[in-house]
Amino acid sequence: MLLCTAVASAQYTQDIKGKVIDKESHVPLIGVAVAVIDLEDVMGAVTDENGSFLIEQVPVGKHTIQVSYIGYNSVTMQGVLVTSAKEVLLNIHLEESATKLNEVVVKDRREHINEMAMISAKTFDVQETERYAGSRADPARMASNFAGVLGADDSRNDIVVRGNSPQGVLWRLEGVDIPNPNHFAVSGTSGGPVTMLNNKTLANSDFFTGAFPASYGNSTAGVFDLRLRNGNNDRYEFTAQLGFLGTEVAAEGPIAKKKGSSFLFTYRYSTLKLFEGLNIKIGTNSVPNYQDAALKLNFPIGKKANLSFFGIGGLSDIDLIVSNQTEQPEELYGESDRDQYFGSNTGLLGTSISYIINNKTYTKLTVAQTANKIAATHDKVFRNASYEVDSLKRILDYSFKTNTTVAHWFVNKKLSNRHTIKLGIVNNYYFLNMYDSSRQYPPTLQTWQHRVDFKGGTNLSQVYIQHKYRPTDKLTITAGIHGQYLTHNQSKAIEPRAALKWRAGNTNIISLGYGLHSQMQPIYQYFAHQPQNPPSVMHNYNMDFTRSHHAVAGYEHIFSSVLKLRSEVYYQYLFNVPIETRVGSSFSGLNQGASFSRIFPGALVNKGTGYNYGLELTLEKGFSKGYYLMFSGALFDSKAKGNDGVYRNTDYNGRFATNLLGGYEHKLGQNSTLLTGIKITYTGGRLYSPPDIAASNVIADYVAVDSLRNTEQFKDYFRADLKLGVRINGKKLTHEVALDLVNILNTRNVLSLTYNHDLAAQGQYPFITQYQLGFLPLFYYRVDFGFSKK
Repeated sequence: MLLCTAVASAQYTQDIKGKVIDKESHVPLIGVAVAVIDLEDVMGAVTDENGSFLIEQVPVGKHTIQVSYIGYNSVTMQGVLVTSAKEVLLNIHLEESATKLNEVVVKDRREHINEMAMISAKTFDVQETERYAGSRADPARMASNFAGVLGADDSRNDIVVRGNSPQGVLWRLEGVDIPNPNHFAVSGTSGGPVTMLNNKTLANSDFFTGAFPASYGNSTAGVFDLRLRNGNNDRYEFTAQLGFLGTEVAAEGPIAKKKGSSFLFTYRYSTLKLFEGLNIKIGTNSVPNYQDAALKLNFPIGKKANLSFFGIGGLSDIDLIVSNQTEQPEELYGESDRDQYFGSNTGLLGTSISYIINNKTYTKLTVAQTANKIAATHDKVFRNASYEVDSLKRILDYSFKTNTTVAHWFVNKKLSNRHTIKLGIVNNYYFLNMYDSSRQYPPTLQTWQHRVDFKGGTNLSQVYIQHKYRPTDKLTITAGIHGQYLTHNQSKAIEPRAALKWRAGNTNIISLGYGLHSQMQPIYQYFAHQPQNPPSVMHNYNMDFTRSHHAVAGYEHIFSSVLKLRSEVYYQYLFNVPIETRVGSSFSGLNQGASFSRIFPGALVNKGTGYNYGLELTLEKGFSKGYYLMFSGALFDSKAKGNDGVYRNTDYNGRFATNLLGGYEHKLGQNSTLLTGIKITYTGGRLYSPPDIAASNVIADYVAVDSLRNTEQFKDYFRADLKLGVRINGKKLTHEVALDLVNILNTRNVLSLTYNHDLAAQGQYPFITQYQLGFLPLFYYRVDFGFSKK
């Protein structure tokens, strides 16, 4: 009924507004021409003394916007979505021409937010989290579409970059380092089953896969540098959404309209938990319970300063109960021999102030407090031969609390139209309160073994300086130094970074990059102790940083404003990697960070090495003429060497990864659009180590043959996702209904091989194959609306 009404109605319009500033100095630019150029009658506006512009009554749909200014490189943005419910807000950064002669037209909407980004950098577009099939509105899952990023685990959104552990990924929000931003997160990991980041609050952000600029530290794999957008400072706008992954509301609008201040707020609650509360049966008692919220308040102070307050938070818990099952399940989340009670809470509150010192210099200070708590208890389930529960025994109890005070200050100086310098300081103080007790292995063990019992703190200080030099509009060179220091054991690192980008004509771009990068170990491992020792004897207290050399070369060919071919070849050499002191051990710290379990290794020493190399290719046709296409592929090799001196496959050495994405949008009348999208993923199967049956039976858990680590591989991973939906624009109201059909072919992809104590007790082969998600339909219905303040 809504669709028929929308098709028959008159065409609706909406305003496009925003601000244009200098990319290096952040000074507002006056007199910039902003135009919607895909319309038969071109619409446009010119920025005022504040750099602001307003284009009124633009027809709903997707449009191409061109921004041009004498003495600056012009930018063309493709596929800007205009709906009837919400105004389009654009914050545009223009780069000054090095020659100051004519405009250089850069027809690319993916200009990087970080002005020092030259290579292995992708700009995360918020619209893509909903456009791409299977992305589940999750920035991390969307990133798996990029070349060199592996996403072949349906149960988690870990970001595996170029064969590196996802533990090596740094998350930033509003310029400061943040804890793992996922629900049900486990210590020492950077991913999880459900993101607590709401894409309705995010602005376009940068994602780096190697040789990243000097402003980023404490990472050896990649960086996700996220930013929160400001709310609309002129109009109240709202969103309500019901979906399989959450029921949510969002609101934004002016606080003091004349002063340009605004607020933005979102809240989401687990839909499945909501259904359970309404006594709607959903087929399982293990219902994930989670909720999250985000907030940003923005206050311009005159024409030179801006003050903002921001925060995100998430609460999550789940009870995975197996003691009430009467038969062995084929598919299971969690372990089959225990009841698990797990919870994780994460929060962040911060403030940021920026100030334009003069027309060449600006500075910014951000201070935030983060809090993270992860806790779990496990009860071992003992059964008889008839699979009836015989008894329960508490076997695990832990709680990890981490409160972090984080700060980031920098100053950016535009020395001239060719030279820019950036200097900054980052400081993270960690206060820890952690305990862990276990009596899991063997099942007959009665004495509690304490592995962590620590209360105290440590501090990671970082400093950086970076210089950008543009001798011509076609050549840009950056060079910088990053340093970091860990106080509790005096670990330190000095890391050079350098990159260049050369536009060889109008259609070819060549890039080169190098960087030395370092990272802390999982923080709980520094303060762990052997069960036989007192808590003060922490056997890995003095572990040094893991370090990695990154070398990257890239080539890009621009066929047209919407069709591009990008390729990169890279080599990474990792050293100072923690390995066990035990002779013959194949353990490497490069194999941590992508599971729901924490790792408590024996005594470690920083003598391990590893390497990654590969080739990446992306062919992308941006959205135009109603459709988009993208192919990304990577061939790579990832190896690590333990104490045994043998280079072995890492856990993440799938050897290849490919994605094919496409989408078509068809207009239904003047105001409605049919939305379709497809994604096909084909990657190398997960590696695993063959089990030692006798040793596994002794401790009643999976024990791998150490000398055969990662010598076996499950069959290759294949998944096809389909998205179908419709967007309907009404008067000041937009509806969107969509169905994301994940794994539409119901392909059985292997997740892991696990030990089953009950099968072992019956004298059967004790290992079972667990599979990933089957066919999963995810729906959502969203309505957007807004109104102006009287």
